Amino acid sequence: MAASDQPHLPVLLGPLLRAVAPVGGVWVDGTFGAGGYARGLLAQGADQVIGIDRDPSVFGMAAAWAGEYGDRLRLVEGTFSGLDRLAGAQVDGVVLDLGVSSMQLDQSERGFSFLRDGPLDMRMGGDGPTAADLLNSAPESVIADVLYLYGEERASRRIAKAIVAARPLTRTGQLSDIVGACLPRPKPGHSHPSTRSFQAIRIWVNDEFGQLVAGLAAAERALRPGGKLAVVSFHSLEDRIVKRFMQARSNSAGGGSRYAPETERAEPAFTLPFRRAIGPDEAELAVNPRSRSALLRVGIRTHAPAGRVDPEALGLPVLPERGAR
Repeated sequence: MAASDQPHLPVLLGPLLRAVAPVGGVWVDGTFGAGGYARGLLAQGADQVIGIDRDPSVFGMAAAWAGEYGDRLRLVEGTFSGLDRLAGAQVDGVVLDLGVSSMQLDQSERGFSFLRDGPLDMRMGGDGPTAADLLNSAPESVIADVLYLYGEERASRRIAKAIVAARPLTRTGQLSDIVGACLPRPKPGHSHPSTRSFQAIRIWVNDEFGQLVAGLAAAERALRPGGKLAVVSFHSLEDRIVKRFMQARSNSAGGGSRYAPETERAEPAFTLPFRRAIGPDEAELAVNPRSRSALLRVGIRTHAPAGRVDPEALGLPVLPERGAR
């Protein structure tokens, strides 16, 4: 991830490299993007980085510099939910940087940004239905659930009703205007009215929460004993899933309750070197204000066999009428 005015500045790179030091062996950068994490890992001593991204356009942008690393950098198109298969063998580390990249936000033709009018697409890759496809065909109740569960938008039902009334939707500007008309004018310093709705629809289009749960499980399978998993998230729903995964797989989630009785615990698959998530320091905030919401969590793989991950136990929001998607 990066600040909008510095698209090649990865968030929390310094804290991440310090948290996983020493760096060596083979690493997977499951969200390659502009390559900032991959280059940082290579500079710190990784023998090889396997860069995975579902957006094929990022590899064309990397062509200008990727060759300088030779075989130390291997680029693979795909989703990080299959990173264990794409890596082909066990690895020494996995880095995941969640959400949409600033490069994608800056490309109006990709349809991610409410600040730049463009086709209502929002796909990180080139397959599957677009945001327009889903918004023009889904029932009003499903759209409301998406906005509320994926974006924590309190006016979800009002916005969903307005979206259905305005069909067909084709442009991001059109969607932003619809959302804005349903909400009060924002106060100075508050986020844009469309922020939560665009986030929710983007997550829906790309099945981001489902991909995250599958990606965490794939990382557990891919990492050799002593291997390190580092995940950077940008909002509370993502971080909740990552936090619960780390706690559950390290047996550090605490005892049960009358609502969720404690069950027999398997041997922990991870240890947690830090008690809390790591955020940006003042120096990073000064140069990259967008890092303010970023959180880094790190786990170290044990010798225990990889286990099954229960999405519901991780707090994965599920649409009542359609499932995960």
